[in-house]
Amino acid sequence: MAVTTEHRLSRDEVIWAFGPQLEPVLEVEPGSVVTFETNDCFTGQIRSEADLVTEIDFARVNSATGPIAVRGAEPGDSLVAEILDIRTEARGFATLIPEMGQLHERVDAPLTVVFDVEDDTVHMNERISFPLRPMLGVIGVATDGDVLGNGYAGRHGGNLDNHLHGPGARVFLPVRQPGGLFATGDMHASMGDGELCFTGVEIAGEATIRFDLVKGKQSTWPVTELADRWVVHGTAGPDFMEALDRAAEEAQRLLVDEWSFTPEEAFVFLSVACDAGICQACRPQPYSTIARIEIPKLSACPQPFTDA
Repeated sequence: MAVTTEHRLSRDEVIWAFGPQLEPVLEVEPGSVVTFETNDCFTGQIRSEADLVTEIDFARVNSATGPIAVRGAEPGDSLVAEILDIRTEARGFATLIPEMGQLHERVDAPLTVVFDVEDDTVHMNERISFPLRPMLGVIGVATDGDVLGNGYAGRHGGNLDNHLHGPGARVFLPVRQPGGLFATGDMHASMGDGELCFTGVEIAGEATIRFDLVKGKQSTWPVTELADRWVVHGTAGPDFMEALDRAAEEAQRLLVDEWSFTPEEAFVFLSVACDAGICQACRPQPYSTIARIEIPKLSACPQPFTDA
């Protein structure tokens, strides 16, 4: 079915951090569809294998297009961003960064790898190709206090780097400021769980998103709904286990508060039927780690919120 885009935002309309004082560049009604043009995470500073990440301006990394305000969104609500489509450009990049990534001690020098996207395939070189799996790395709303650069994740969302945030995902973001003030960017043609070298296939493109609201319901961190499951996030500093603890606690809370599980039932259910996973946990690095818990859609817990 064709999607009619009601609004479009240029990749020139960007923010570099999420905070409480964001000013919207567009206000839309619930149900509106917006196409966001996004930059690659390097904002065009890397275009070939001769361009190295050690030579770029890191103040121009991870721009997020927006923000937009959704009319009627108030603190205590959830802003729902349904990703309808992602269209990447034809060329992307990944980099090796000195002193970053689990295997950084085996890397002698910075490196840039160019990827070509053709139809549904990403080509790394003549030997290595893999399926296109487009997703949005940065997806978030205004905070209720701190100003967090777009390299970081938190209760507002931000750099969640969840490869599940592709077409079909519905992301429930906790509104902390009137209008929500949503922005997105850091598109990847593909990214593996953990993002071990600290980049996916970084690429520019367009994302078409439909917005809605759930009034009077929200989680602590963003929650994502997919066709067969819903996904709870938890974020922390460099300690992934702390992020996993937070995701597990939030999953238990939603099962208890929304679906009348006892705390003990939720604890056992999370162990026997749900999957814990990594969104981003590249080490060593100064940014956030993000854990997720995937909860299957069953009659006992068919969605994140009882009236979503």
